[in-house]
Amino acid sequence: MGAGTSLGHQLLKLLVAPGRRRFERHLGELESIQRARLSRWLLAASRAPQGQRRGLRADWSWEEFARQLPVTTYNDYAELLLAQRERKQNLLIDSPVMRYQPTSGSTSAVKWIPYTKMFLDELDQVITAWVGDLYRQYPGQATGTHYWSLSWIPTDMRSQTAGDINDDMKMLSWGKRLLAHLTQAAPQDIALAETSDDSLFATLAYLVADPALGFISVWSPTFGLGLLEQMSVWREELAAVLVRGQWGARTRHMAGLPCPQSARAARLLRDWNGQMNANFFAQLWPQLAVLSAWDTAAAAPWANKLKALLPHAGFQGKGLWATEGVVTFPFQGQYPLAYLSHVYEFEDAQDGRVLAPWQVRAGQDLIPIMTTGSGFARYKMSDVLRVDGFLGQVPSFTFLGRNDGVDLVGEKISATTAQQVQDGLRLDEALPVTLLALDHSTRMAPGYVLLVECGHHIDPQALQQSLASQVENALQGNFHYKLARELGQLQPAACVALPRMRDIYLDQCRLRGMIEGNIKIEPLRHWRGEVPAVLRNVLDAPAPGDSPGHRHPLNHTF
Repeated sequence: MGAGTSLGHQLLKLLVAPGRRRFERHLGELESIQRARLSRWLLAASRAPQGQRRGLRADWSWEEFARQLPVTTYNDYAELLLAQRERKQNLLIDSPVMRYQPTSGSTSAVKWIPYTKMFLDELDQVITAWVGDLYRQYPGQATGTHYWSLSWIPTDMRSQTAGDINDDMKMLSWGKRLLAHLTQAAPQDIALAETSDDSLFATLAYLVADPALGFISVWSPTFGLGLLEQMSVWREELAAVLVRGQWGARTRHMAGLPCPQSARAARLLRDWNGQMNANFFAQLWPQLAVLSAWDTAAAAPWANKLKALLPHAGFQGKGLWATEGVVTFPFQGQYPLAYLSHVYEFEDAQDGRVLAPWQVRAGQDLIPIMTTGSGFARYKMSDVLRVDGFLGQVPSFTFLGRNDGVDLVGEKISATTAQQVQDGLRLDEALPVTLLALDHSTRMAPGYVLLVECGHHIDPQALQQSLASQVENALQGNFHYKLARELGQLQPAACVALPRMRDIYLDQCRLRGMIEGNIKIEPLRHWRGEVPAVLRNVLDAPAPGDSPGHRHPLNHTF
């Protein structure tokens, strides 16, 4: 580890320690802290044009605020944010907008979230407590360099971002960010490369060249797996680049980014047969102390696969972070509410009551509602959390899954239902990717198809038939689904199992405009329009032994 990295860790630890202590010190003051956060927000929001138009008052109580303002979603802000961006004005809240952060959902188009100074201050509160606890929980990561993931902007959107890079380090204040960058294995300017492909190649070059890598933070474990697998695909090109310290044919795409050089890394790559092997990664990054990624709900099997490739590193989950704000984060082995950051309320998933955070009880299933420094008021998330305990008065949570569902013909399938269906499957060596809701089939009727990744040695026909039957039986436990099936509105559930299903799924997400790095495995997805050809080819194929003109019951649905 270089002198700059060592100094960066020492100074960063000193700077984040007060944030960790502050989070611990006020764990018994949840209600007073949250009421104070609301007063601060009301003061800033009531001074903005939109707040004045809506009659917001700085002296509202918590109860008055909840009575006066409705629960909202992004659609309530879309037009206003478009005007705010075009006019370069602060319409939502009296705090300067530092940048607009793009994000995308499972069914929505790209959303642009205003990152104001006030909002960044809120994020700094939680990430400081998180990093402070990270140094305490995993001291080994303080001896090496760090990789904090960037979310690649799609190539055709890069002109719209005005140089705004989705860098996890930008959640820190500028002083802490400056020190954090001293510890980084890969420079943020990687995101300025001409295409997402070039950005990914440059990332791998820097990571492979760094034997002191001590910490890897990615959001989706599938993104982490993709990095390692792409290293295998590009191993010869990476080796050639690292020997010379020059980008070669990619030079003109790299926006002047210096190329790393490492004879050691080049030798390891050339000796590697390209198979995903834990021993190779342990040789490449012997000092790796911590791996961090989503590891709950639909992400769990993919996190386990990623952990199996890097078993010499400790593992830490993420909690519930979104581009719109943070709800929970890892702290002392739990996932407590980030109560020092935004203003929080919770909708009871069972009866719809809206509760203050100090009113929640253990075992409740809740949907978060946030009021943030971006100007969003009572912004409802699409996630379900279960209260699993408390740190002082502050609730901690387990993430159960997304709350947004699919309703093709009135069957009302939720993401949590889809997750429960997948949790109950007998999968053997296969991994579920998503339960896909499709509008069209070969009979022009909608239905559900489970996408599964399997090994090359597995008989896909037998696996597809077994899993389709299991999914259909499980979904039949939903009254509305069963009724839709009996009325002939839905075709029977189907399954497609392919060795590279995760890549097929991610490619389709990109084609639908989702942002690399933000894409994650979801238990349920609704893909409108035509069925992707690669899936239709499998679904339409007759099963072995079928007579001409006769369809296998598993395949006739699409």
